[in-house]
Amino acid sequence: MKRDVRILLVGEAQVGKTSLIMALVGEEFPEEVPPRAEEITIPADVTPEKVPTHIVDYSESEQTEDELQEEITKANVVCVVYDVTVEATIEKIRTKWIPLVNGGVEKASRIPIILVGNKSDLQSGSSMEIILPIMNQFSEIETCVECSAKNLKNISELFYYAQKAVLHPTAPLYDPEEKQLRPTCARALTRIFNISDQDNNQILSDDELNYFQKSCFGNPLAPQALEDVKTVVWKNTTDGVQDNGLTLNGFLFLNTLFIQRGRHETTWTILRRFGYADELELTDDYLYPLFRVPQGSSTELNHFGYQFLQRMFEKHDKDGDGALSPVELQSFFNVFPYVPWGPELYNTVCTTDKGLLSLHGFLCQWTLVSYLDVHHCLEYLGYLGYPIFSEHNSQTQAITVTREKRIDLEKGQTQRNVFLCKVIGPRGTGKSAFLQAFLGRNLAAQKESPGELSFYAINSVQVSGQEKYLILYEIDVDTEFMKASDAACDVACLMYNVNDPKSFNYCACIYKQHYMDGQIPCIFVASKSDLPEVTQQHGLSPAEFCYKHRLPPPFYFTCNSPGLPSTTIYTKLATAAAFPHLNDTELGAASFWLRVALGASITAVVGFALYKALAKSK
Repeated sequence: MKRDVRILLVGEAQVGKTSLIMALVGEEFPEEVPPRAEEITIPADVTPEKVPTHIVDYSESEQTEDELQEEITKANVVCVVYDVTVEATIEKIRTKWIPLVNGGVEKASRIPIILVGNKSDLQSGSSMEIILPIMNQFSEIETCVECSAKNLKNISELFYYAQKAVLHPTAPLYDPEEKQLRPTCARALTRIFNISDQDNNQILSDDELNYFQKSCFGNPLAPQALEDVKTVVWKNTTDGVQDNGLTLNGFLFLNTLFIQRGRHETTWTILRRFGYADELELTDDYLYPLFRVPQGSSTELNHFGYQFLQRMFEKHDKDGDGALSPVELQSFFNVFPYVPWGPELYNTVCTTDKGLLSLHGFLCQWTLVSYLDVHHCLEYLGYLGYPIFSEHNSQTQAITVTREKRIDLEKGQTQRNVFLCKVIGPRGTGKSAFLQAFLGRNLAAQKESPGELSFYAINSVQVSGQEKYLILYEIDVDTEFMKASDAACDVACLMYNVNDPKSFNYCACIYKQHYMDGQIPCIFVASKSDLPEVTQQHGLSPAEFCYKHRLPPPFYFTCNSPGLPSTTIYTKLATAAAFPHLNDTELGAASFWLRVALGASITAVVGFALYKALAKSK
């Protein structure tokens, strides 16, 4: 919404432009009227819309045409004033003033115009009969107000309508010639309907309508008012009311009716509550709220985010089978301007036996997005209407920023729930198969339905009895680590092929160059362990290398076996990420000390509660 409003008054000489301005400011008819009033500014706190308003007068005798054009360019709305008793001033609206204001300008860019019939105290009838054909001819005319500067009739209303024409413009919403909503407005309202339809049955029930009403206007509708709304829609549409609820067509009709009856501020209130700006695009403030992530911290969905997303999943799981089919997933994304997830999704997260997106896989994908690209995550939550249905100010409250990793290392413990593992190795090592095995697919299953390649895989793992998320990121063999951040992660998985004599040397070099002197834990994985092991062309054997650098011995892995692949290595990687300050021999004791720490925390809580109870009894 605009931060201020600039109103320009134009019209023939002696129609009362200056008198109108002075009557508004002085709240009485001025005895002496100057040729032109100085520009005045009305403070925000005394205007109905709480927006500063500038009122500018024009005098043909005191200003040039160039000065007039400059003022028209700066104006948000133009009031064309005419004398209701002088028909020539009315004719000039059509022949002179509207062409001067909007001549040669495209419809979408035209300045809104308010027609002002002054000196109504000198005429018993109305000028509206002559004015209506002009209003019908020029769609940029918002309304016509008949007033009197002398007896102060409709003076404040005139400036209210001028404000309203700027702050709640009709042009973006409604096409008066076609007598229907503009496509952009219909699209925005359709998205709002789909978000508000909480059970996804294409009907807004009384509860859903009241939630919507309360969210937009602060109060629910009284039961009778709700019935009256549905009755109006039912009488005027063939399919606006169904099963005692409002359909999309009924919702669109209702907003069209508001606009046609001059209540377009109602539709604008709805649009702005759901994040729309004057151009009917979602604002950056709504989609990308201010969110700071300190260096060394990461971002995770918190319980508010997971609860909201689980509700969204259940809303679109129409058949209740615990999975989203491609059609249901498309329905989920119908409030987005684009589909953000491609076919690689099905090789990034776990799916059902039928290859559909399970709730677990769905939440894993959101966990991945929130970790890798939090600003896109905030954008997506905005499209889904998180601020509306979570009753939070913005979607930032669905995200937790973790403590800086430096502090985790100092304290020897972490509160993080999501860890990133970079999977590094030469070509042909089986890195992609390793990622897919993490999703429960052995080599035979991978070959049966290869799908779209994904460089990421995410799943949950148990670390000392707690559920954590582990993200595997396959590093392309051609990627060069140019700076320290390229190698940064929570744990590095250095993978070599036991059947390729040159394979280990690549991993050893990467380790020495980027990880040997750092604090990132590393685990070597000997892949394709179902094949014969050959001697590696390196000065030391893999086991000797690991022993020398105080690393865990290489972990042998294969997914070329019947049944589900072993998950042991993934647990090891997640545990190493959760306890980066411990070496392999210490990791075994980590779960014990974690349990001791948790026990101490619980004891402290119980002890404090007991203390309070005893203190109370005293």
